[in-house]
Amino acid sequence: MKKLFILLWGVVISMSGSFGQPNEIQLQTKIMTLGVFHFAYPNLDAIKTEDENKISVLEEPYQSEIIAISKVIGDFKPTIIAIEVTPDKQFRIDSLYSLYKNNNFILKKDEIYQLGFRIGKNLNVPVIYCVDDRGRHYDNIEELFKDSTRSAKLEEYYLNSPDSKYITSGVSKKVSCIINELNELNEPNQIKDRLSLYLMNPFKYEEQPGDFTGVDFETGRWFNRNLRIFRNIQRIPHSADDRILLIIGREHLNLLNLFFEVSKEFDLVSPLPYLEKARIE
Repeated sequence: MKKLFILLWGVVISMSGSFGQPNEIQLQTKIMTLGVFHFAYPNLDAIKTEDENKISVLEEPYQSEIIAISKVIGDFKPTIIAIEVTPDKQFRIDSLYSLYKNNNFILKKDEIYQLGFRIGKNLNVPVIYCVDDRGRHYDNIEELFKDSTRSAKLEEYYLNSPDSKYITSGVSKKVSCIINELNELNEPNQIKDRLSLYLMNPFKYEEQPGDFTGVDFETGRWFNRNLRIFRNIQRIPHSADDRILLIIGREHLNLLNLFFEVSKEFDLVSPLPYLEKARIE
C-alpha cells in the first residue's frame, strides 16, 4: 500500500506540472540573511581561530563598527529577528533580552547580543527567535561515533585527505574591520564557493569501498541541520507584512540562501547594499 501511494503521488506531481492550473501568486515574506563570523570565538567548528587572530569586539574600533552595522541593518526595518541558538534556549534568550530592553543587561561579545539584541531594541522588536538545530545523523553514523577507532579514522581522513587543503581555504585571518569582513562573508560568490567544500571532504570518506559513510555523515552534520533551521524559521508566525532578519554563521548561508531563493514563502534580501552604507558612514 505504501509503495502504491508513493507511485500514485509521483504520477499526480508529474501530471500537475503539465495539466494543472497556474499556481496563485503568493505574497512572500522578505528575509535578510546576515552571515557573520562568531564574535565570541567559541571555536566549536573544525577550524579553530588562534588566540593571536582573535579580536575583542567590546573594544574600539570594533564597537563603533558594530553600532554602525546595527544602524544600517536596522534600515531594513525587520519586524522579526532570528538567531543561531537552539529553541530549547528560548526562555533564557527571552529573559536576557527583556533585561537588556530595560537597561539591566550589558551586552556580551556574541553576535546574538551585539547585533541581535542591539537591533531588536533599537526597533522595538518584541521577540528574538531561536532557530538553530544540531541536525540528526543516520543510525550507522551514530554507531560510528560510539566506536573510537572508527571515529578516529574519519577524523584522520578529514584532516589529511587530498581535499584537506580546501578546509582552510577562505578562513579569515585576524579581522581588521568588521564592516569589511561582513561585506566579504556575504558576497554571493564567496557563499557559493563555500558550499562546494561540503561535497568534497569528508563527503568522499568510505569505510568500505563503495559505501556512503561520508555522504551519510555530511547529510546529518550539514544538510539535515540547515533544513531543520529553515523549518524552524518557517515555524515563526509571519505574514507578507513582516520582514525577517536572520543573524547566523556565514557557513550556513551556502544552503539557507539557496532554500530562501527557491522558496515560494520567502523573498531573500541581500545585506550588502546596507553594509555598503556602513562603509560610507
